[in-house]
Amino acid sequence: MQKKSLQIKFGSNDLILETGRMAKQANGSVTVTYGGTVVLVTACMSREVREGQGFFPLTVEYQEKTYAAGRIPGGFFKREGRPSESEILTSRLIDRPIRPLFPEGFLNEVQVMAIVLSSDGENESDILALIGASAALSISSIPFKGPIAACRVARVNNEFVLNPTYTQIGLADLEVVVTGNSQGVVMLESRANEISEEIYFEAVKFGMDSLKPILSMQEEFCKLYGEKKAKIELKTIDAAIMQKIESLSEEKLKNVYKLSGKDEREEEVALLTKELETQLVGEGFLAADIRTGIHEVEKKQVRRMILHENVRIDGRSFTQIRPISCEVSVLPRTHGSSLFTRGQTQSLAITTLGTGEDEQLVEALEGEKKKSFMLHYNFPSFSVGETKPVRGPGRREIGHGALAEKSLLAVMPSKEKFPYTIRVVSEILESNGSSSMASVCAATLALMDAGVPIKQAVGGVALGLVKDGEKEVILTDIAGLEDHFGDMDFKVAGTRDGVTAVQLDLKIDGISLDLLKKCLAQSKEGRFFILDKMNSALTAPRNELSSFAPRIDVVKINTEKIGELIGPGGKNIKAIIAATGASIDIKDDGTVLVGSTDASKSEAAIRMIKAIAEDVEVGRIYSGKVKRIMPFGVFVEIAPRKEGLVHVSELSATFTKKVEDIVKVGDEFKVKVIGVDELGRINLSKKQAE
Repeated sequence: MQKKSLQIKFGSNDLILETGRMAKQANGSVTVTYGGTVVLVTACMSREVREGQGFFPLTVEYQEKTYAAGRIPGGFFKREGRPSESEILTSRLIDRPIRPLFPEGFLNEVQVMAIVLSSDGENESDILALIGASAALSISSIPFKGPIAACRVARVNNEFVLNPTYTQIGLADLEVVVTGNSQGVVMLESRANEISEEIYFEAVKFGMDSLKPILSMQEEFCKLYGEKKAKIELKTIDAAIMQKIESLSEEKLKNVYKLSGKDEREEEVALLTKELETQLVGEGFLAADIRTGIHEVEKKQVRRMILHENVRIDGRSFTQIRPISCEVSVLPRTHGSSLFTRGQTQSLAITTLGTGEDEQLVEALEGEKKKSFMLHYNFPSFSVGETKPVRGPGRREIGHGALAEKSLLAVMPSKEKFPYTIRVVSEILESNGSSSMASVCAATLALMDAGVPIKQAVGGVALGLVKDGEKEVILTDIAGLEDHFGDMDFKVAGTRDGVTAVQLDLKIDGISLDLLKKCLAQSKEGRFFILDKMNSALTAPRNELSSFAPRIDVVKINTEKIGELIGPGGKNIKAIIAATGASIDIKDDGTVLVGSTDASKSEAAIRMIKAIAEDVEVGRIYSGKVKRIMPFGVFVEIAPRKEGLVHVSELSATFTKKVEDIVKVGDEFKVKVIGVDELGRINLSKKQAE
């Protein structure tokens, strides 16, 4: 079999593209190799368009196979099941930059699948999957305006690193996935530790410069191994039909878009659509074409108003942010809560504090890890006045939650400073533009309301773009229609000291670095305005936790005593938990976290832990339990596997004739250690403790 491959130096390793060896029945199939990581990416297109299809049906599936890392899946079934959150986020990472590069009116179903076949534990597979998707589509017969290329840039010790390893990513204060083509930047996905806009821009520029050889490589790959593009009939509306719809709706839509309220506009557009359907279906027009035509007229109207009349739908200036209101402590029994409203977008955020037992275990190719901070985003249908079945979280919800979570990571306290598991839930109650950035703002306030000692407040803002040739307008705080009919969704979150997360998605081929720089500057101005509004509700984290939140106390023990504290088969630690109801989390360094909403239970657990883990101290008083009775005294357990003798003379201040007259097996009382002999035998006194 003739090898069909190309390779190029890309960062610290060679990047190898190969086709013609695997999955040859797919329209396009490429394996991408980098170090010991190998990803197979395929692209397939349906032969026919489904009847009544009104949108482009693209699906992207990214799958991590555990055999790639030499492991067998956990769980009962021992095989991969539903996609993990990480796999869903990577699927979105691939989908977002390729989706705008298919021709308008293309309605054949397309599926891109990326499967990680081998993972070396050092090099991430998501970038390889994205490059592979571009290459597979580019060499296939599927219409695609590629290629695109992607890389990950990290800043480690103030130096930019191309395609960093897992270890380097862990040390980085900036991590950005840069996707671009010959037109410019296509997609960005980033997290940062309060990095300035200037440094962020330089990182993107570094990434774009690094992509040029990969774009050239793919172009050569296509020349050598690419297929001829299929002739596909694109869905368009006949010009005469479009002209008819435009003549009947243009003036009416102009009046509709003078209305400031979203609900009013939507109602008027719905009535106009119904009116035109009633009028034109009888003339032989298709209802689907009428709806599509009105949508196109709407799009032209909105874009014309912005580009040529310098007017936004709701009358704002291009940099003006909608009215904001912030409330905290809106729910009586939660640990922390806030309600953030910006225009017609509203997020209710709730913070819940838990113990180490509540940490999330994440199984990934690079190994298992635990998460002590989670942010979950919910988007119920009532938030946009619609009805739909209630299912689990969709990909969009998972993606928005991950972005908001990433935005807050830079300000979250360390586990040593704040040993709690933290979960924030953002419930979107209304939506008309950028609910993910509203979630960032609401989550910040809910965390501070709960007393979580975050470094400082994080605000988020979304920018839009309307571009026609050389004329371009950047819009701060885009509303739903501006997002829908615009060319860009650019989200930036951060503090007053710098950026913490960025996400850029486009509906056009790309934007220049100069335009990106303008967007970053405009986003900073908007973010500061929002932070001022948030500051009016709460300026800093509360000094006290909610009375309903668990209290976590920290106890340090000698690491040599950990085994003794746990006991055989966990017997000792289970006994303490059963007796007190407190949660106990033991770390390898001898740190023991004791959690309970009842202070007395925590104190009891701490006493029991110290009794086991610390050496018996003469003069100290312990709580003990009678285990055995002898004629000369009783043996009292002061800790698991630690017993001492209370001699009959030390039972009571008065003369004791018979031990059973004073105590019986199972009695509990305080005892004082009055001595430990050279053999380690413990002598106790009940009367001295009293």
